[in-house]
Amino acid sequence: MARARDLGIVIGELAPGPLNAITDVAGVRVGHATIVDGDGPLVVGKGPVRTGVTVVMPHGGDVWHDPVFGAPHVLNGNGEMTGLEWAREAGMIGGAIAITNTHSVGVVRDALVAEGIRSQPAGAFYWSLPIVGETWDGMLNDTDGQHVRAEHVAEAIAAAAGGPVAEGNVGGGTGMVCHEFKGGIGTSSRCLDQASGGWTVGVLVQANYGRRGLLRVDGVPVGQELPVEDVPSPYSAARSVHLPGELPAGATIAATNGARARDGSIIIVVATDAPILPHQCRRIAQRASLGLARAGGVGATTSGDLILAFSTGNLGLPPPETASPAPGVSSVRMLVDKALDPLFEATVEATEEAIVNALCAAETMTGRDGITAHALPQDRLVDIMRRHGRLRGVA
Repeated sequence: MARARDLGIVIGELAPGPLNAITDVAGVRVGHATIVDGDGPLVVGKGPVRTGVTVVMPHGGDVWHDPVFGAPHVLNGNGEMTGLEWAREAGMIGGAIAITNTHSVGVVRDALVAEGIRSQPAGAFYWSLPIVGETWDGMLNDTDGQHVRAEHVAEAIAAAAGGPVAEGNVGGGTGMVCHEFKGGIGTSSRCLDQASGGWTVGVLVQANYGRRGLLRVDGVPVGQELPVEDVPSPYSAARSVHLPGELPAGATIAATNGARARDGSIIIVVATDAPILPHQCRRIAQRASLGLARAGGVGATTSGDLILAFSTGNLGLPPPETASPAPGVSSVRMLVDKALDPLFEATVEATEEAIVNALCAAETMTGRDGITAHALPQDRLVDIMRRHGRLRGVA
């Protein structure tokens, strides 16, 4: 499937990196493990399965031993991202960052701890509070079956690499729905000019949020012009589907949990090579919320909108509990506050485009109980953007 720029959709004013991906930040690697199995009615524990796990490795060295500065921002907290309290306290992030489905957070977290232990010499002191984010894929997947296992985490870590990043129905994004179209993984980047520092900002999202009518692409109300009467919503099909053992007799997903069905969640990971400190990472993470808003996110009550930003601009930091000789001073670099403004703009643009890329890359998927999440139709999208005068690329 074509990405946004392949279709002539150019979001923002800043230039993307060579790959237009989070991996444009030197050393950052991404890996996926995708699990697709079975069709037909939901049988909890057996399937159908439409899920997976995605990992982001913050740099090219020993991520389990060498932390980076980082910080989170929570736009709305109806979701989970483990390890955030220590990230806030220490201002550092160690190990792989993982994203999966809501009911697989625990097994993924434990698997990351095990990978960290295996990465260090035998008998070496090691402890970890890994970061694992989630969004709910139960519209298409047997989420309660908890099909993500430790070997899938190991597979994603082994697959982690620089270069182009697979998007759409892959990894943690396999079963996700965005603005009532098929959603999933998306990525984008921005490179600042030398006058602004020449830094790179990369964003990766797991997009699983939003009502149809709120979707905007480069300011165009695409969701309003592609209503569910034209491209059916998976939530429409779910109105007649029961989750055995979970809902009262005669109830439906829409009747008992309609807001959750509409509003979903998103995980956003922002990386930069700019030398910034943890409090500045937090400010960067906040700005990703604006990119989400431009695409149609509103931080609804039932949405888990969790954002993590990290910087590779001060590699070689000692782990927080490492013993050091007196006076225990570590020298770091930081940007002055005014120099953050271009990074803010880059974060907003890359976040919005990463969401659009997730929608463009995702393909129609039928999951449990025959429920189908349709892809955003690219021909219709191009026609809408052209009529609004917003095709700025080659298409």
